[in-house]
Amino acid sequence: MTTTETVHDRIGIARDELTTGQLLAVFAFVAALTFTLLFLQEPLAHDSMHNFRHAVGVTCH
Repeated sequence: MTTTETVHDRIGIARDELTTGQLLAVFAFVAALTFTLLFLQEPLAHDSMHNFRHAVGVTCH
């Protein structure tokens, strides 16, 4: 019988293997990306972010 790796398993592995600095860097990157995607609504930037969201598979409407 084979077992499949779940998201919960991967989070546990990341907790064990990543250093505090690496986790902080990931958190900072995600926070900056979230801020950019949610709050940067200038028309030109919004259009490029809209296309980016579709490119990475995020449903935005």
